Amino acid sequence: MLATPPLSLYIHIPWCVRKCPYCDFNSHESPVDIPEDDYIDVLLDDFDRDYSECSRREIVSIFIGGGTPSLFSGAGFDRILGYLRRHGNLAEDIEVTMEANPGTAEAKKFSDFRAAGINRLSLGIQSFDDKSLSLLGRIHDGKQSRLAIETALGAGFDNFNLDLMHGLPNQTQSNALSDLTAAISYHPTHLSWYQLTIEPNTAFYRRPPTLPLEDVLRGIQLSGEAVLFQHGFSQYEISAFATENRQSRHNLNYWKFGDYIGIGAGAHGKISFPASDTIIRTRKHRQPNHYMKNTVDHTAQRLIVGEDERVLEFMMNALRLKEGFSISEFEDHSGQAFSAIAKQVDSLNESGLLLLLNQQIRATEKGYHFLNNLLEEFL
Repeated sequence: MLATPPLSLYIHIPWCVRKCPYCDFNSHESPVDIPEDDYIDVLLDDFDRDYSECSRREIVSIFIGGGTPSLFSGAGFDRILGYLRRHGNLAEDIEVTMEANPGTAEAKKFSDFRAAGINRLSLGIQSFDDKSLSLLGRIHDGKQSRLAIETALGAGFDNFNLDLMHGLPNQTQSNALSDLTAAISYHPTHLSWYQLTIEPNTAFYRRPPTLPLEDVLRGIQLSGEAVLFQHGFSQYEISAFATENRQSRHNLNYWKFGDYIGIGAGAHGKISFPASDTIIRTRKHRQPNHYMKNTVDHTAQRLIVGEDERVLEFMMNALRLKEGFSISEFEDHSGQAFSAIAKQVDSLNESGLLLLLNQQIRATEKGYHFLNNLLEEFL
């Protein structure tokens, strides 16, 4: 029986100064004058329409992503969050995260962002090495990375994530660990430490850089995880590491197959309707101008998630978590009986890829390293 999961809100700001060669997100190089006020008008209308379907359910987290949200002003976010507080049912201890780049202009706004009600920052550091940053097409250098972190701390952000890549072009294990230890020295509460992958429809896909060999990548991964563990970080998802009780609530809701409203150009949403045993996925118009001009309907696509799709989507998300999921979570969030996956779970348990213990299912260490192969069993 389908239950009502927690509800989050994702807000997409589509503009950035320059699109990075590895980026496959819906981001667009910003015009000279970003239409901030006009875009916010549409965002708030978009929220009202989607939230009206959710019976004023409590919103447990907000994530402002992009693009580069920090290109907007503190006053703009004060307007957005003030409206959400007045017209939305926000949890008293709501987590409000904003992605920000370390550029000097953005860092100057951090105090304004904190005053507006943003209580968690996610800084796109990627590396502290100038050469690596240049190869990645980033517009900041290592010095600006450090200054941005120090500015965030000075602005009162005691809960912040640092995005850090490894497996960069020509990167050695020593270089990767140097980046990691530099990040840890600032005592972040969360690290998104992930390997660079070459995605379709990116500049790197058209002109691939020279990446480290597999044995080097494996060495970086294992040695880096050991360093993180030594410094009090626990891995709770494939590329997410956190200090005690500092996991990203917003991302956890995604990975547990929770619900989320997605507003902004290209934003995706997922809403469950237990009364009709229905899960709906939405996608907003991708191009910023198209999204802003479609005042009648901001939604480009609205689909019902089929029962078979629910199983695979749940597994693709929940098995990313180190703790996995409980049988009751599977049944509540997918609306399917455990019998829908029982045979596959038993088989994978016998082969050593999954562990079923006390009604809890998770990937083993072996299964975690071959997650794509494991998930194929649920196709």
